[in-house]
Amino acid sequence: MKELIDFDGLFDEKLAEYMQTNAGKYTEKQWESVIPKLYRKFGDTFVKRANNTPKGYYRDMTDAELAETLARHIEEDVPVSDFLCREIEARSCPEELVALLGSGDERILTLVVNLAGGSERAFDAYFRLLAESGDGELKDAIADQLKTNADAAKERALAMLSAGKEKELMLEILSRCKTRDERIYAALEQAFRTSEDLPMHASYLAAYGDERALPVLLEAIDRDEINYLEYRELKYAIEALGGEYTRPRDFSEDPYFREIAAQSAIEPTFDGKKSDA
Repeated sequence: MKELIDFDGLFDEKLAEYMQTNAGKYTEKQWESVIPKLYRKFGDTFVKRANNTPKGYYRDMTDAELAETLARHIEEDVPVSDFLCREIEARSCPEELVALLGSGDERILTLVVNLAGGSERAFDAYFRLLAESGDGELKDAIADQLKTNADAAKERALAMLSAGKEKELMLEILSRCKTRDERIYAALEQAFRTSEDLPMHASYLAAYGDERALPVLLEAIDRDEINYLEYRELKYAIEALGGEYTRPRDFSEDPYFREIAAQSAIEPTFDGKKSDA
C-alpha cells in the first residue's frame, strides 16, 4: 500500500517560499491567476517523498488503490488533492469507486458522487441512496449528477415517481430528459396543475421543452390571484417555450414586487457601501 501523501500541504509549503521570494512582484489580483498555474505545474514536478510527480503518483495506482486511497484520505483527515480527484475521474467511474457509495460514511459520499458523475455504473447506488438517505445535501448532489444523464436515468426516475418517493427530485431529473416521452410530459403537467408551487413546476415544463405546455402556462399566468414572483417565472417559462404573454398587469400593491423594487432602488457606492438611489 502506497504512503498517504498530503500533496496540497507540500504545495502550500512551496507556494509560501515562492511568494516570499517574489514578494511585491504581483498584485493581489495577479496572485489569484498565478497560484492555479503554479498548482498545475506542481502536478508535473518531481517530489522526492513520492519518488514521482503528484500526477504520476496516482496514475501508477490501480483502480482499487485509488478508491482505497480516497477513503483513507477522508478517514485520516488528510486533504484530498485535485490530482487524486482528476485521476479518479479519468478512470470513468470504476467499480471500486461505486463500492464506496455503499460505505455509509457520510464524510465521503458527496465527494464520491461528484467523482462518479453521471455514469450509469453508479445509478443503482444513486437511487438506493435517494430512497434511503436522510441527507438532503447528498440527495441534491445525486440529482445534479443524474440530470446530466437524465435519459439514461429516466426509467428508474419514473418508477420512483410512481412509487411516490422523492417526487420533486424525480420531476426535476425527468424535466432534463431530451427524448420525448408521454409519461414524462403527463407527470410534469399534472404536477404543475396540482402543485401550489407554480414557479418550480413551471421551470420543469420550460426545461423539458414541450410546447404543449404553453396553453397550460398561459391559463395560469392570466389568473388575477397570482403574485409577482409567480408571474415572473410563468412568463419566463412561456417565453422559453417560444410563447408570449402581453396582457398588462399591475403588481404595484404586491408585496413581492414592492420588496424587489425596494432592493433595486439601493445602489452601491464607490466605497462598497450601499445607499438609497
